[in-house]
Amino acid sequence: MTMDVCNCLPPMLSGEELRAAMAILPDYNEAIRGASVTDRLIALSELYRVYIPSQMSVEIYSKIYLALLRSLQKKETKIAVRQRNQNARGCHGGMYEGIIGGADSFTIISPSGAGKSSAVSRSVQLIGADQVINSGLNNKVVPCIVVQCPFDSSVKGLLLEILRVVDERLGSSYCQKAIRAKATTDMLIGSVSQVALNHIGLLIVDEIQNVVANKQGKNLLASLIQLINNSGISVCMVGTPECLPFFQSAPQLARRSLGLQYTEFPCNQEFAQLCQVLFRYAYVQDVMECSSAVVQWLYEHSGGIAANVVSLVHDALELAILNGTERLDFEVLNMAYKQRMSMLHGYVVPSLKSSRQKTKKQDEIPLCLPNEQQEDTSIAQLVELAKNHGRDVVAVIRQYYSVEEVCL
Repeated sequence: MTMDVCNCLPPMLSGEELRAAMAILPDYNEAIRGASVTDRLIALSELYRVYIPSQMSVEIYSKIYLALLRSLQKKETKIAVRQRNQNARGCHGGMYEGIIGGADSFTIISPSGAGKSSAVSRSVQLIGADQVINSGLNNKVVPCIVVQCPFDSSVKGLLLEILRVVDERLGSSYCQKAIRAKATTDMLIGSVSQVALNHIGLLIVDEIQNVVANKQGKNLLASLIQLINNSGISVCMVGTPECLPFFQSAPQLARRSLGLQYTEFPCNQEFAQLCQVLFRYAYVQDVMECSSAVVQWLYEHSGGIAANVVSLVHDALELAILNGTERLDFEVLNMAYKQRMSMLHGYVVPSLKSSRQKTKKQDEIPLCLPNEQQEDTSIAQLVELAKNHGRDVVAVIRQYYSVEEVCL
């Protein structure tokens, strides 16, 4: 190599240094709590910018960085020069041999709203996707190109989009030339392979689940495989779990789609941290403590999906500001869940039932009033105690009174 393009990348981060770099915590101005309704609603929109990196974020960053590094290491080797010549002959009717070859593709699969696209975006930003690297062969290399899988799985549409994004970053005119030449799909694959070999480090294709519902899906993935073989670049495919059976349907697809798979958030310390951070951006007068009971309630009513939690807290605060209650509590959270998230109830309810089954033992742990209140305990006190801790009212009352349930 006449120049080590890999040295142009920023150092790879890890541990707490990586988490601190990935986090996005907008400034919080407590004085806005006393501002007008309009000012507070505008400030509340900052909630959607909050990003707390999880273990998934750390793994996605590492996977993307190392895949990009492998891709760049090939750029100026002798085999890459041979590949350029082979691609050039192929563009004029020859056959591709794929002499670089490679299984440099992987997937990132998780449910919608779990945060995979945000993690990919933050990773690309930290790696320095905005920079353009000048290689030793006077080629400009863009570290990461992010495109979206066409809704109709059009191979030509995807290839033209790749060229368009490259043109946008480099100021080139590959896309316009291809359109003017009325290039066929076969010609485009050759052109894009050459462009990728010369100018692209890592190609990220988002919304890859679009291949599932379209007859052209297998053709699109086949074109990506050919692109990998003819350019040697790494390709990352990002999508939802509905595409897993599609990738598993053939060994050549399964081999090239190994990677990272995630489910919903578990109700653990990372989820609790997200909830606690969101509660800090409450532009209302009265905010209840984000206790373990609140975290459990948010988990049950969000299905463990980060985007649902953000929307739930945001809409609860919005309702509290608009209706003048100025309080973030279970009542307004329930209101937000019922009024603003009704379209998601069918997806959240199974998780809700499962979580309730898992927390039966927790519900059996006694809740105690302060010592000075225990002598003359009233039903109203117990109801308030159960409400504050997110417990079943009848179960709490049973701790102090004999209760007989009667079917009506």
